[in-house]
Amino acid sequence: MSFVVAVDGPSGSGKSSTARGVADRLGFAYLDTGAMYRAVTWALLQRGVDTADAAAVAATVGEVRIDSGTDPLAPTIAADGIDVAGPIRSDEVVRHVSPVSAVPQVRTRLVDLQRRVIVGTDAPGIVVEGRDIGTVVATDAPLKVFLVADPQARAERRAAEEGGSDTAATAASLQRRDRIDSTRAASPLAKADDAVEIDSTHLSLDEVIGRIVSLVEERR
Repeated sequence: MSFVVAVDGPSGSGKSSTARGVADRLGFAYLDTGAMYRAVTWALLQRGVDTADAAAVAATVGEVRIDSGTDPLAPTIAADGIDVAGPIRSDEVVRHVSPVSAVPQVRTRLVDLQRRVIVGTDAPGIVVEGRDIGTVVATDAPLKVFLVADPQARAERRAAEEGGSDTAATAASLQRRDRIDSTRAASPLAKADDAVEIDSTHLSLDEVIGRIVSLVEERR
């Protein structure tokens, strides 16, 4: 089986850039599980499903087909055969993804898909990023990383990613997402007992990538 690197942490901690960088440097595949949840959310909204209605979400999620590309330099995400890499970053999807992600049937479906991608990769390893990779999706991963950063740094990074949006509003949004992710009944955001915590607040992206690459090389 390929070497699995599980990268977890809250929104804005730098998971995506870090995970892609690690995968590229090591020649590994890359899987963004957060994009899968946003793609499902987009598809449900397209169907007119009330995302606050857990029963309706649970009844419909099985109809949605999700396909995730694993090239770290050009990751792709499609829902029902449609490229949704752009649409899933919209404010509407961002507003609705937390309640969708909290529905157990959604998590069960996507965790199964994520495990299939991990097992099916032809690459020598795969870097998987999300919020429950080390605790649920890949509990036997030989390397688990929990990436954190202080709230201000996270808000500034996310605001920059979103084209310079208001930092205060972004901080409030991240706090709301943290609260939902950490308290939901199904697969809450949590640090695995055997995860290595890295605080990226005062580190450059290259420094964080370098630390994780070194950990991989130590454990391979």
